[in-house]
Amino acid sequence: MTELRTLKVALLGCGNVGAQVARILLDDADMLASRAGARLELAGIAVRNIDAPREVDLPRELFTTDAETLVKDADLVIELMGGIEPARSLILAAMRNGACVVTGNKALVAKDGPTLHEEADKAGVQLSYEAAVAGAIPILRPIRDSLSGDRITRVLGIVNGTTNFILDQMDSTGAQFADALAEAQRLGYAEADPTADVEGHDAASKAAILASLSFHTRFSLDDVYCEGISSVTAADIAAAKDAGFVIKLLAIAEKLGAAAGTETADGNTGVSVRVHPTLLPREHPLAAVHGAFNAVFVEAENAGELMFYGQGAGGKPTASAVMGDLISAARSIVLGGPGRAETTTGQVLALPIASAVTSYYIGLDVADQPGVLAKIARLFAEHGVSIEIMRQTIHRDADSNIESAELRIVTHRASEAALAATVEAVKGLDVINSVTSVLRVEGV
Repeated sequence: MTELRTLKVALLGCGNVGAQVARILLDDADMLASRAGARLELAGIAVRNIDAPREVDLPRELFTTDAETLVKDADLVIELMGGIEPARSLILAAMRNGACVVTGNKALVAKDGPTLHEEADKAGVQLSYEAAVAGAIPILRPIRDSLSGDRITRVLGIVNGTTNFILDQMDSTGAQFADALAEAQRLGYAEADPTADVEGHDAASKAAILASLSFHTRFSLDDVYCEGISSVTAADIAAAKDAGFVIKLLAIAEKLGAAAGTETADGNTGVSVRVHPTLLPREHPLAAVHGAFNAVFVEAENAGELMFYGQGAGGKPTASAVMGDLISAARSIVLGGPGRAETTTGQVLALPIASAVTSYYIGLDVADQPGVLAKIARLFAEHGVSIEIMRQTIHRDADSNIESAELRIVTHRASEAALAATVEAVKGLDVINSVTSVLRVEGV
């Protein structure tokens, strides 16, 4: 039997995911060798604090605080530190030394992906980051490889488990946002500081990555329009439910314009990349994604509609994605070919949110008096925004005994500019107490 070569693996970071990756490398060494065509030797684990408690009991001699020295002699580097620096410098140094790199660092890839890919191309090494989007769900490789002979037209994704858990709790129990967030923190789905999740920043990084692979253009975080879920109320959830919708935080990347067979508000052709709370019909496949699970819905010209579903976070699920990338990179080294490169065949224009044309949901608190509905409908028509659904609920204040009406409107497709102008005009009507919410609608 031919003796297998040994490839040295440097692991940067040993949190929940890193610890599981180290465990798999040590416990499943024979299986990994048979699949990679080489033995994968864990040469060391770079951490800030060697004595920090960890979920997995790992040999102490593997740990080091000298990440720079560790990556110098590695054939494969796994970066799971997070953040921009020193992760960026270590990845660049590793690639310049000829090492293939696997990372789960969504923020870094979204912010500086072009630079990382350029360095990987120069060095002829493989840069992989399946774990950066949707945890265990294999989505980046199918987009890059399985659909490489097709044209993707649209990607819709629930790519943040924290926000999906919060919105699902609000939908299923009627909880307020603050209470659902507290429950997510109690169960470990949300960090003590949940800003990156609830304000959409985490999902925006993933949206940039999905868009880049789907449309063969390098999009950065700056190209992504982003809104979080902190302004979504229990009343919004209840009204959406009453109208047959569910609210999800979606990452959306879609080709728009005449060349794509769709409309834009400004006539340009390009890709709209956005993250925001979105109403979906309850029969849409993504509406059935509950708890902290993730799912990505892909539409392609020939393949049609595809959905990828699974656990979007957690040590073991995300480690699975890391190991898939690691085996692929190891095989490229064994076979002696160049690393698998990103397929950027052109530069598609990144469209601003103003170019998007979608349906909208508007919540209004209005006076309960004759002629209100007619005034509102006329104003919408004057601004070229067509109403599809209008529902009214009457409320009586127990103290003042004054009645008001809660009006919920779903529009046909309209431009962002037309909708914004309509909302501003509505605010000026004397029968309007307040505009309580404005949300986008997909899947209708």
